[in-house]
Amino acid sequence: MSEIDYNTGRQAMVMTEYGRVVQDMVKYCIGIKNREERQQCAQAIVAVMANVSQEKLANVDVQQKLWNHLAVISDFQLDIDYPVEIIKKEDIEAHPTPMTLPQSKIHARFYGRILEQALDTLSQMPEGEERDALTCKVANQMKQSLFTWNPDAMSEDKVVRDIQEYSNDSVAGALDGHQFAPLQTVSTNINRKKK
Repeated sequence: MSEIDYNTGRQAMVMTEYGRVVQDMVKYCIGIKNREERQQCAQAIVAVMANVSQEKLANVDVQQKLWNHLAVISDFQLDIDYPVEIIKKEDIEAHPTPMTLPQSKIHARFYGRILEQALDTLSQMPEGEERDALTCKVANQMKQSLFTWNPDAMSEDKVVRDIQEYSNDSVAGALDGHQFAPLQTVSTNINRKKK
């Protein structure tokens, strides 16, 4: 009785979208000794790949993609004359450089770093209507952020005190007589009964 050949016992597929048959064809193509025959075989494999992915080979971008995929499936071992510039193995394996994260501490997380930076920028601006208008907008956003974070602790007096503290009283004068914008609340359907 012959042994059953399960996919779990086979070599892992490199690109599943083309199927195991294409991968076996590439493996066969790598083993061809004659360079011309190997080139013809590779072109036939690319045609099959285009057929499987339902792409038109006339498109230059599609050709680029398919030849790159052929190189990847062969693990860059296929020695043929590629009609397009293929991606290098190093480019595929390269990792992006890690991003540097800001290391400065946020004084009040409920306001966030951007509002703190906005207050720092406002304290460096020259006095005038523009700075006063921007201070009022920042104050309204701080009120909204504080309400979103903790509705019970929200008060306009706390926002004014925080602005005075962050800006060393340099922009707090813009809030004299300022009417804060009403809060924007998001309605939820939590209390609705399911039918």
